[in-house]
Amino acid sequence: MGKFSGMLFCTDLDGTLYSDDKTVSKENLDAIEYFKSEGGLFTFITGRVPKTSVHICDTVKPNAPFGCFNGGAVYDLTDEKYLYTIPLPKDAMELVDFVDRNLPEIGIQLTTAKDSYFFKDNPVMARFRNITGIPLLTGPFDEDKEPVLRIVFAHADGDKMDELIRLLDSHPKAECFDFIRSEKVYYEILPKGVSKGLALIKMAELLGIDPKNTIAVGDYNNDISMIKAAGLGFAVENAVEEAKAAADLITVSNNESAIAAIVSYLDNII
Repeated sequence: MGKFSGMLFCTDLDGTLYSDDKTVSKENLDAIEYFKSEGGLFTFITGRVPKTSVHICDTVKPNAPFGCFNGGAVYDLTDEKYLYTIPLPKDAMELVDFVDRNLPEIGIQLTTAKDSYFFKDNPVMARFRNITGIPLLTGPFDEDKEPVLRIVFAHADGDKMDELIRLLDSHPKAECFDFIRSEKVYYEILPKGVSKGLALIKMAELLGIDPKNTIAVGDYNNDISMIKAAGLGFAVENAVEEAKAAADLITVSNNESAIAAIVSYLDNII
């Protein structure tokens, strides 16, 4: 029995585990290995899909399933299967059409359990594909065979994104969904009740971990539910103020090996 046995540590990726240069520091990797060697379970919860998370797993080597689609699914890479998924209701497409008619310059991505489809392309979506390696798929897809798990809207102009949010809020079916801003340039539609916090609780349940023995760290609005749900929630120093307000503790920035700093803190208090 190691000192971290019975503990689950979930991290966000961009702006938290990753430094600004999109690398994971040696200090973080060493700390992760130490945490696991002492019996802890380490993983991540991300907005990404499993297909684009394989290289992350190769680097970080989580020893537990990971959360994806900002909490809409949990995936077991060892068995290469979803442990659960929560699809969007089909009438979410009404919001897609509503945005496309009123703000045609907004990029729109539909994500299923298998693929990401670019309903409407723009420079932000092109940059996203360049970073993740996702191919340009424009459909069509059969929603009965491939239920949509997440819808992402994107634009580089902050004022345009604010206009998008107001537009979606005005739709009569807006209350049937949850919305989250995962980065300044991205705004997402999720099934009602889906969040990173839900994924953390689901993972703890699946792994037989007491929710009180969970740790989470993040930096942005989509991490707030995870930070709040954890037994001990951290925000990195570079986090938005809302995430900091939700956290139990503030740690160092993502450029200062935040995961290593948290593991060191846990090592000293346990």
